[in-house]
Amino acid sequence: MATEGQSEYESVLCVKPEVNVYRIPPRASNRAIRAADWKLDAPDWTGRMRVTARGKVAYVKLEDKISGELFAQAPVEEYPGITVETVSDSSRYFVLRIQDDSGRSAFIGIGFSDRCDAFDFNVALQDHFKWVKQEDEFSKQAQAPDLTPKLDLGFKEGQTITLNIGQSKKKDRSRPQSSGGFGLLPPPPGGKLAPPPSSRSTNHNTQPSAGVSDTGCLLNLDSSNSNSVAPSSTTASSDLWGDFDSVSSK
Repeated sequence: MATEGQSEYESVLCVKPEVNVYRIPPRASNRAIRAADWKLDAPDWTGRMRVTARGKVAYVKLEDKISGELFAQAPVEEYPGITVETVSDSSRYFVLRIQDDSGRSAFIGIGFSDRCDAFDFNVALQDHFKWVKQEDEFSKQAQAPDLTPKLDLGFKEGQTITLNIGQSKKKDRSRPQSSGGFGLLPPPPGGKLAPPPSSRSTNHNTQPSAGVSDTGCLLNLDSSNSNSVAPSSTTASSDLWGDFDSVSSK
């Protein structure tokens, strides 16, 4: 699997400028590994760490800080696994199984002075193998035949469907519309159509003016009658008394 990945593009997952390497004692039993058993105050080597990936395989490379010369590397095909293991007493230290070109392998201890660097290293490996798992699932789904029942939306034999398209148009056409923007109510059954609101408002506006003009005419008639009758009555009364005076004088 590592041989197939050598011809593929190599991507960089994580780079840390400083990592310490420790020689660890051989594992005597299956008990958990403790970083306290190492000589943490005297690391055997200090350099740079680069995590790369070719295909589905990740590589943890330990390189010189200045020249970039490769000190050791560990091909990682799964995580968590035997290639990269955590210790039981700290989150900054790991056990790494390195391997040379001839296939020989050895276990060493690595540690970070900053806890954030150890966290980034752990997350970089987790994200890579999460992607590998998704790719495997997609390839299996593509190769496996689709056995899920398909939804049949076609018409069965003899099945029909009715669409009432014309009724909605007839209902829209039967609604009365006015140019003034006010809708008119339909007339009652058997009754007469009431005049539109515009004609009613015109009648109300014209009736008071007609009443005023008629009243004015009546007032004019009364004034003319009073003016014409009053002098005649006065003259008649004066003539009547004048005749009486003339008779009495005689």
